[in-house]
Amino acid sequence: MTMKDKTVLVTGANRGIGRALADEALARGAARVYAGTRRPLAHPDDRVTPLDLDVTSTAQIQAAAGRIGSLDMLINNAGIALPDDLTDPAVLERHLAVNLFGTSAVTRAFLPAVIRSRGAVVNILSVNSLAPLPFVIPAYSVSKAAAFSMTQSLRAQVAGLGVRVHAVLPGPVDTDMTRGADVPKASPESVAHAVFDAIDAGEEDIFPDPASASVAALWRDGAAKVLERRFAHPAPVT
Repeated sequence: MTMKDKTVLVTGANRGIGRALADEALARGAARVYAGTRRPLAHPDDRVTPLDLDVTSTAQIQAAAGRIGSLDMLINNAGIALPDDLTDPAVLERHLAVNLFGTSAVTRAFLPAVIRSRGAVVNILSVNSLAPLPFVIPAYSVSKAAAFSMTQSLRAQVAGLGVRVHAVLPGPVDTDMTRGADVPKASPESVAHAVFDAIDAGEEDIFPDPASASVAALWRDGAAKVLERRFAHPAPVT
């Protein structure tokens, strides 16, 4: 899939990776980019249509789905990451509400449109979907691991409908979310560029920065990926 003349929805599009993904889609010739945000957004490009879209709000999701008639690509980017130590259930529940159930709700709402266009769903996850940071963001890691599992199941379920489902698994990216982390970080712009290149190349699991790319080959040839491919084929009904 190339972006030229396509219609794209990006959640969490007001900053960081989401803003970079929206801008990269425009740079690649997207005809329309719907920018879902929790706060009002102004954008200089008239191909951008802002949407009030809190992914935890059923009413806002339904309203947004009602405004969008056709859609080629859904990019689930909205998410939160809060430091914790798994002692407060409310923190874990908040991460799951946004990063798992919010992603699921948005996908359910827009999947019919993506199926009609035989398009793509792109879930922005994290390398912590594969292994947690237990002393920094364990609740975030739990939620992203769950969202990755959901992504893998969705991928198998819609493959026969001509829909591709991509998991993006970045390492540290220079956004507000990682402002206090003293580690090497990729720029949001470089990540967005790598994401669209990988989508064009048909990659299922996308490792878009140097930190995550170092484990890409290990993942693609590992036991977990072998099992995903094996389980993706439905068992015969007797």
